Amino acid sequence: MKDQLHRSVNLIHTPKRIVSLVPSQTELLVDLGLEEAIVGITKFCVHPNHLLQHKTVVGGTKQVHLSKIKDLHPDLILCNKEENTIAMVEELEKLAPVHISDVNTFEDAIGLIEQYGLLFSKEQTAYRLINSIQEKRRELAAFIKDKPKKSVAYFIWKNPWMVAASETFINELLTESGFLNYFGSQQRYPEILLNAKLPESPDLVFLSSEPFPFKQEHKLIIQDYFPKATISIVDGEMFSWYGSRLLKAFDYFKTLHQHH
Repeated sequence: MKDQLHRSVNLIHTPKRIVSLVPSQTELLVDLGLEEAIVGITKFCVHPNHLLQHKTVVGGTKQVHLSKIKDLHPDLILCNKEENTIAMVEELEKLAPVHISDVNTFEDAIGLIEQYGLLFSKEQTAYRLINSIQEKRRELAAFIKDKPKKSVAYFIWKNPWMVAASETFINELLTESGFLNYFGSQQRYPEILLNAKLPESPDLVFLSSEPFPFKQEHKLIIQDYFPKATISIVDGEMFSWYGSRLLKAFDYFKTLHQHH
């Protein structure tokens, strides 16, 4: 079969030994009933949290111990275009077949669950999960139908200040949850100069809990530049973890509307 970059992934049999180098994909594997097949994970694979005690940690998402992965004799290694580097993938392909995800839209996220269902012979479980996610999506759409759309500046990093703009999964979920991306005219993850003259203030500023762990002190800094905005720290996993996390995300987005 082909992965989400349309690369051929040649497998002789259903993989029984999986190394996952993307936290959200590790969580998805577990929710598809594949925990036993996972042999290697990253130090950031914190959901479910017991995995870090029971599985071999092979490094992070940008750097891994190739020798540790080799010793695990994986049938398949799972990567992501954005999370993992090209150089890493080239080295990993010397050890085992590599499947690369590329998730920027809701449809991409559903497509990945379908692919994993086929890859790991878990089609029925995958389709049940997809149906449940689609139901949560419909519930949220009905909930926000008549609500006014507020503009949101979504910050992901500090030093330099960086935001999520268009062509990102975060932007997709902001749209799904009924918000307008204040930086939607820009692409990917632009750096923002807060000392520059900014246009009219967004209604809301979301400071993500990851990848940069924003805290209360950062709200005060941002408030100086966006005095009219309501500033909140939000759960970054809900906006950026595709896969089974979407089951929880749409309910979380409802609570954001209730509090803003």
